[in-house]
Amino acid sequence: MYLTQGLHRSLQRHPDKPALRHVGDGDVRTHTFAELLRDTGQHAAALQARGVKAGDRVALLAPNHDRLVRALLACWWLGAVACPLNVRWSAPELAYAVSDSEASLLVVDEALAGLVRELPLPVIDFEQLAQEAQGLQALPDVRAGGDTLAAILYTGGTTGRSKGVMLSHANFWTASMTRGAELNNAPDSVSLLVAPLFHVAGLGRLVGQTLVGGTCVTMAHFKPAAVLEAIERHGISDVVVVPTMLQSLLDDPGFAPERVRSLNRIAFGAAPMPPDLLERALQAWPHAEFFQAYGLTETAGAVCINLPDNHRDPAALAQGRLNSVGRAGLGAEIQIVDESGRELPAGQVGQIIVRGPMVTRGYWRLPEASAEALRGGWLHTGDAGRMDAQGYLYIVDRLKDMIISGGENIYCAEVESVLRTHPLVSQAAVIGRPDPHWGEVVHAVLVLADGATAEQLPLPVLRDWCHERLAGYKCPRGLSHVPALPLSAAGKVLKTVLRQQLAA
Repeated sequence: MYLTQGLHRSLQRHPDKPALRHVGDGDVRTHTFAELLRDTGQHAAALQARGVKAGDRVALLAPNHDRLVRALLACWWLGAVACPLNVRWSAPELAYAVSDSEASLLVVDEALAGLVRELPLPVIDFEQLAQEAQGLQALPDVRAGGDTLAAILYTGGTTGRSKGVMLSHANFWTASMTRGAELNNAPDSVSLLVAPLFHVAGLGRLVGQTLVGGTCVTMAHFKPAAVLEAIERHGISDVVVVPTMLQSLLDDPGFAPERVRSLNRIAFGAAPMPPDLLERALQAWPHAEFFQAYGLTETAGAVCINLPDNHRDPAALAQGRLNSVGRAGLGAEIQIVDESGRELPAGQVGQIIVRGPMVTRGYWRLPEASAEALRGGWLHTGDAGRMDAQGYLYIVDRLKDMIISGGENIYCAEVESVLRTHPLVSQAAVIGRPDPHWGEVVHAVLVLADGATAEQLPLPVLRDWCHERLAGYKCPRGLSHVPALPLSAAGKVLKTVLRQQLAA
């Protein structure tokens, strides 16, 4: 179970097949499996020549491109630990992660070099690494695998200081097999890697494609028009998106069904999918398989998948399974527990806990946080959910985002779904606002539809809309209109930013 195994297998099966292609900025670079394997070994030699040894951490700062992929693979080839960093972080945030990981080398995209000039460690750019690799004799693959540490992925830091999630080769391998057991990952698939590779969704998809010998296409930035062009031009067959990405594609003036006909599998997750948006997507891609995946950075990817049939089959739709994230995948155990850790009966809401070989060994240099998250041998996800009698899991909210008003639990995703049904609303987020009487009340943050104005949707009108669809205590008592919701690089709404803006 080592993450470079797929390169060796593909060299035997289809050495001249495209393994990796980068598109963007008018440039297309294609690498066959034979070329990628050779380059990986040479890049590993270049890292070794700079003093990197097995077990050392190598920090990588770049948007998605082929050079980043080669460096990631070279780390694993050498037995080093890859630490891909968030390209949207500030210089202090990057400095913290580099220091915390005790990285021995930082490889940076030239455009981002200004953020890391003052860091006290060796820094080179990806082009320089490639130049140093040329002419070197490729190192033999150490074939590190199993429990050997493969990557440290830093959490977004939206609730405090970022934590480095330690993920082994076996964690990534198992997560890929869990997904593949539910949905065949065909070797002839062409996967668009536009979800960032410092995020587990993007990195996990790279791992899955590499293991089966599929083709990866990288794009540095998610730009709807460019993504549509890439799908059409390069025959993209599958993509991993968050809901905000999917909406951007459907809203783009250049969207047309005939342009995206090659796309036959669409995975989504990381944030609640608004029902109206999913319905639009299902109609736009009537031939495509849609599936929702649920997982965390701490599980190296999905631990359960809501299969395509549950998105279109009338019987499944009648049972409400469209709103589920599926059942526990191969190798994963999932329970819903109360505050004391007692498993709850079907239908009751509690915290989701997970265990299995895909679960992290813990957080880098944070033994207390690791022990707390993994107490009793289960990963405590911090997500609130319920499970039905057939084992289907339904995500209710993040526990930290849940609003408690007058002793009542209010789940933001439920309120947000109702807000989005208003014809003047494009996007919606809900946060708790401190209240001296109720403790917290619901505050809505809206992005209006094109052409709509705040005067057309004041708070009383919005409350009347919600009162027809929700209990009174769930209806917003505050309202903000914004031009856009703040998003993380992975496309999640940054509710901590919204809370800070509201407090200010």
